[in-house]
Amino acid sequence: MTMNLFHSLWTVALLVIFIGIVLWAWSDRRKESFNEAAQLPLENDELPHHAGESRDG
Repeated sequence: MTMNLFHSLWTVALLVIFIGIVLWAWSDRRKESFNEAAQLPLENDELPHHAGESRDG
């Protein structure tokens, strides 16, 4: 097996893996979890104040 054939097969394998990841990410089964993850930065969660800590000092 020559190096050119190896590089060609490696490129094709990586392209197939890339296409598989894209199809997985855009599948309808993942839509709900991605929508939930997209809303996380917009949620209004306030951090609890720890006992013993003061804002003044």
